[in-house]
Amino acid sequence: MAQKSILITGCGDLGRRVGSTLAARDWQVHAVRRNPDGLSPEFNWHSADHCDPDALVFVEALKPDFVLATFNPTSRDIAGYWQGFSVATSNLLRSLNNHRPKQLLMVSSTRVYAEARGGWIDETAPLSETDKRATAIIDAERQFLDSGLPATIVRFAGIYGGSSARLLSKVARGEVASSEPVRYTNRIHREDCAGFLLHLIEMAENHQHLAPSYNGVDDSPCPAHEVEQWLAKALGVTVNSPSEDSTTGQVSHKRCRNDLLHACGYQLRHPDYRSGYSEVLATSQ
Repeated sequence: MAQKSILITGCGDLGRRVGSTLAARDWQVHAVRRNPDGLSPEFNWHSADHCDPDALVFVEALKPDFVLATFNPTSRDIAGYWQGFSVATSNLLRSLNNHRPKQLLMVSSTRVYAEARGGWIDETAPLSETDKRATAIIDAERQFLDSGLPATIVRFAGIYGGSSARLLSKVARGEVASSEPVRYTNRIHREDCAGFLLHLIEMAENHQHLAPSYNGVDDSPCPAHEVEQWLAKALGVTVNSPSEDSTTGQVSHKRCRNDLLHACGYQLRHPDYRSGYSEVLATSQ
C-alpha cells in the first residue's frame, strides 16, 4: 500500500499538531513555512514564502494526497491580509498545476460573517462586505471552492489553549469585561481544532461527503464577561470594577452554530469554556 501524504502550508502550532498525528500513523508529511529551522524532524520541511509566485514550484512534484492550508496575514494591515490569504492561496493553487489532491482543507475564521449584533449564524449566513480584512479571507475561500478540486473551508472561532493566553494574563490582573453591553464570544480549544481537521481528513479518506464549509466552534457561545468572571473565580483573583469601554458596543459580535460539526460525527473534547479552561489551568499550575 502506498504511503499517504499531506502538504501543510503555513505550518504553525495547528499544522504541527495535525502533522504529528499523521506522521505517527506513517503518513509522509510535507510542511511549508518561511523558516523551518529547528522544527519537527518527522516532517519533510520546505522553506518557502507563499507570497512569492515562484516559491512553490516544487509542490506539484510532491503529489500530496491532501493539502491543509493554514495561512496567516503577513502584517496586521489590510495589505497584509490580502498577501497572506488571497495571494498565498492563488500561488498554492497554481503550484498544484495538473495534480489533483483527494481533498483541500483551508483554515479560515468566523470573522468572515457579516453578523455584528450578537445574532445566531450558521455556515449559510451572509459574509462580510465591509470588513476589508475579512474580504481578503473570503477571497481566499472562494478561490479554494472555485478551484474545481474537492475543497472544504473550516472557519474557526477564537482558538485557545496553553498557559500564555492573553485572556488569562488579563484576568490574572483582575481585569474583566463589563456585563453591559453584552458582547458574545465564540471559541474552540486547540485540541479540538486539530481533532476536527483530522476527523475531516479521515472522512475524505473513507470517501465520505464533506460540506463546503464548517464552523469550528464549541457548543457554548456566551458573553465575554461570563467567561472572564468564571476564570477570575477559578484563579482566585479579586476582580476590579469592570470599566465601561466606550468601544464595546461597537465591536462586532455573533453567536456561531456548530450543527454541521456534530452532524459529521465529530465529538468535541471540550464542548464549552469550562471544560477547556479547566484543562488549561490544571496544566499551567
